[in-house]
Amino acid sequence: MLGIENYTGFIIAVIILNLTPGVDTIYVVTRSVSQGKRAGIVSVAGIMTGCVIHVLCAAFGLSLILSTSATAFTLVKWAGALYLIFLGLKTLMDKKTAFDTADNRFATKDLVKIYRQGVITNVLNPKVALFFLSFLPQFINPQAAQGPLPFLALGSIFLISSCIWFMVLTKIAAKMTNTLRNNHRIGLTLQKISGTIFLGFGFKLIFDSK
Repeated sequence: MLGIENYTGFIIAVIILNLTPGVDTIYVVTRSVSQGKRAGIVSVAGIMTGCVIHVLCAAFGLSLILSTSATAFTLVKWAGALYLIFLGLKTLMDKKTAFDTADNRFATKDLVKIYRQGVITNVLNPKVALFFLSFLPQFINPQAAQGPLPFLALGSIFLISSCIWFMVLTKIAAKMTNTLRNNHRIGLTLQKISGTIFLGFGFKLIFDSK
């Protein structure tokens, strides 16, 4: 159907990939634990929006630029890395602990900011674009493929499964907030760990030669 092959293998691969922690997982969990379930859901929406953009780019061939142009890849990689480093430094330098705003009372602009950061974190990671470009074709028969349709179909399956997984993580992480919210020491520790993790991912993107 649509030139797609080995649906079972694709589903298994997607489940394994979702269970493997990455930048998106850290962002969603951090937001959920530090600011509650509502912030976590908004962060998931931001990450999923970024994934939709990557799927569309892969489906219509735009991601090919990243795999063929060293300059384009380098520019996007540095932009994503610098943004992650910025988030890391901002988190480390914030005077408030991670639980100071965990009361689920947000102004619209705060939720928009969380959503926007989720989108940018995902979109500016070139490895996500290259992942979709290299992963999806493995399950498509080029002789039977019907334009961008098989890419869109597989991408949709990936997005739905990822969204379900992130929502589960959000619910679990948000529950931790109710238990730990009043512990200033734990809040401060989480703040430092979160910032360090974002910095680590940013520097990894810069120095990773692959």
